[in-house]
Amino acid sequence: MTLSPSVGVPSPRAVTATAVGHGSGGEAGEDGDSDASVIERSWDEPDVFAELFHRYADDIHRYAARRLGTEAADDLMAETFVVAFQRRCRYDLARPHARPWLYGIVTRLIGGHRRAEARQLRALSRVASSTPSDGSGGEPLAERVTARISAENTRDALTAALAKLPARHRDVLLVIAWGDLDYAEAAEALGIPVGTVRSRLHRARKKLREALGGSDPTAFREEQEEPRRG
Repeated sequence: MTLSPSVGVPSPRAVTATAVGHGSGGEAGEDGDSDASVIERSWDEPDVFAELFHRYADDIHRYAARRLGTEAADDLMAETFVVAFQRRCRYDLARPHARPWLYGIVTRLIGGHRRAEARQLRALSRVASSTPSDGSGGEPLAERVTARISAENTRDALTAALAKLPARHRDVLLVIAWGDLDYAEAAEALGIPVGTVRSRLHRARKKLREALGGSDPTAFREEQEEPRRG
């Protein structure tokens, strides 16, 4: 990751070019620094912020791609880290893990592309109806839906139901199902109370069950939810 010499902000083009191929998801580097420690150090040493990019760029890119497609994800991932860099001096250092913060940024950026997201959901429906799952992983929600619900028209109904959800409900559902955040992390990411997360998630899943004749393709989250992260 390079920095624009004039303002010290990461270049979106450089960020995008570096995105694919880096490992991510670790919350501490080889030196054991927490995300908060990396951010604090970056206040005086801007290049240190690249460590946060290396940890989470792939996660953010995958999440954005699932919601808006790969082409849009390149720009969204880059913009997420530009915004994070610009706001790093306001980061709450009491929060050791920056992952929810980054998901909150990208989710708000996605909010400016609601129509594009609806088109992406319809496209996912068409792909799901014509491409068999290879069992190799991929998108957690989509793969598990394919495993549980094989009927083509039901998969179409799922994506149609997601597209019809109120944006605030869809954000909660997908940041948990596709971002793999727990309730507390989703609340932090979206800037809402945990109780609101639970309420919106309940309503979103209720709408999905109504659209899918009682099936709930996101129920697997409940099996992991409560005791997940210490």
